[in-house]
Amino acid sequence: MNKKPELLVTPKDLDAVSRVFAAGADAVIIGEERYGLRLAGEFSRADIRAAVTIAHEQGKRVYVAMNAIFHNDKVGELADYVAFLQEAGVDAIVFGDPAVLMTVRQAAPGMRLHWNTETTATNWYTANYWGKKGAARAVLARELSMDEIVEINENAEVEIEVQVHGMTCMFQSKRTLIGNYMQFQGKNLAVERRTKDRQLWLYDAEREARYPIFEDENGTHIMSPNDICIIDELEEMIEAGVDSFKIDGILKETDYLEKVTALYREAIDLCADEPEQYAEKKEALLAEAEALQPQNRKLDTGFFFKETVY
Repeated sequence: MNKKPELLVTPKDLDAVSRVFAAGADAVIIGEERYGLRLAGEFSRADIRAAVTIAHEQGKRVYVAMNAIFHNDKVGELADYVAFLQEAGVDAIVFGDPAVLMTVRQAAPGMRLHWNTETTATNWYTANYWGKKGAARAVLARELSMDEIVEINENAEVEIEVQVHGMTCMFQSKRTLIGNYMQFQGKNLAVERRTKDRQLWLYDAEREARYPIFEDENGTHIMSPNDICIIDELEEMIEAGVDSFKIDGILKETDYLEKVTALYREAIDLCADEPEQYAEKKEALLAEAEALQPQNRKLDTGFFFKETVY
């Protein structure tokens, strides 16, 4: 029997928190747009307290994202937020900026930290550097191959988290590019949080690809045209002992996320406990995942096998 990785999901609200836990998630990442990047939903302080209660009653975990790019105007707020998260019983803070790490050392020295810069966790030396600074986990970049992930995991002195499903960010700018463009065109498009629900795309006719694009307090985000899915390719990472598999729920409805979580729960349990049955059933699991996809969003294997070019 192999060690089972944590199944980590990003839900959009408290209802989704309960539903993904019921579907088999072990942990969730939530937070506020003011402090976290590309969250599936906005969680107030009251929501975070409620999510922690829901999770801890079931032996599950709640991580809060503080991985935004911070300028001087927000640095003074971090200690208060960190102190709140500790008091609320949050299990870990996800960070990228050293300002968060330094703040945690002062305001909540016992708080567990997960290092996530989205793009720069590409080798085990860097992962171990942040481990020596206080991080318990490194969230690997999405642009790594399966062989690179396994090699990093073999040499890492911290836990390793890998995204296995969902869309990924291709581009971020702190500028409000959509709003600026619309203003230049003489059109009225207020840039508000609800822009995530407006279903804006950049359309590439040559590739028949639609790239979701939205703006929020952290700037402009352009997402991948396809969703990663490696539900049928979990053996190597489970055998290597990768610690956490993440399903990203951004721009996804809870019905979809709940069903995908249940599929990965089944896949992980089979692969860890009964690998022969997993080998027999993994094509059927992939077919079920494909059946859940919206018509304009295909599944691919991201950069795991270096097949994808966006």
